[in-house]
Amino acid sequence: MPKVEINGIDLFYDIKGTGEPLLLIAGFLCDHVYWSLIMPSLISQYQVIRLDNRGMGRSSAPETPYSLKQMASDVVALLDHIAIDKVHLAGHSMGGQIAQELVLAHPEKIQSLMLLSSLAKGDALFNSIIETWGDLGGNVDLKLYEKVILPWIFTDTFYSIPGMIESLIEFAIKYPFPPATHSLYHHSRAILNFDTIDRLQEIHCPTLVLVGKQDILTPLKFSQQLAQGIPKAELVVLDRGSHGFLVESPDTVVSAMLNFLWKLKPA
Repeated sequence: MPKVEINGIDLFYDIKGTGEPLLLIAGFLCDHVYWSLIMPSLISQYQVIRLDNRGMGRSSAPETPYSLKQMASDVVALLDHIAIDKVHLAGHSMGGQIAQELVLAHPEKIQSLMLLSSLAKGDALFNSIIETWGDLGGNVDLKLYEKVILPWIFTDTFYSIPGMIESLIEFAIKYPFPPATHSLYHHSRAILNFDTIDRLQEIHCPTLVLVGKQDILTPLKFSQQLAQGIPKAELVVLDRGSHGFLVESPDTVVSAMLNFLWKLKPA
């Protein structure tokens, strides 16, 4: 799995499958592995490109502040490096915010856009949560950190599965590429400084806005705002799943993504 030196960092990326290019951008606290459960369905039809955002996974984690525009610029540099001119683009949560900045800066590179559990601007509650998560990383160990944030990510039904949450926490603790505490802080501040509400009307590619009905971190109103602001947006609300629906309801999520992409194929 390769890295490329761009914009002053080493950026890790992974490419699997054949077909039209589909680029996936993960969110806060997550790297390319977060998409793993839906990868088999995607790579059977698409050339899937995943990356670790700066500050996460196997990419460099500079101690200087980050911005989501900067992370979008990293993605553009990666596309130039691998000589891909145009992609379908999907981003989850913060990854969806990065995706918005990317399509606004380089609309010619984006064939379609999928915004999963994302937002244009946080409200007071969301901002308070994200600010706390950014501050918390340097004050508690990773096990306690995960125990604090996971109730915002998964449903009561998921929590009720014996051993499921414990397994996720164990995976995070043993993962060989944990996030640096300064990266959590810089990512949180990048999210807090993000606002595309007045620019959404400039996004003109076909867009899927996908959210779980039980998402309490980025609730339905955030996705409704995206769908209302983006001229060619389609809003799909999943009955099952919350913010972590890529883990909790992967089959439902990938089905919605593939249905959207299928409708874009030439007759």
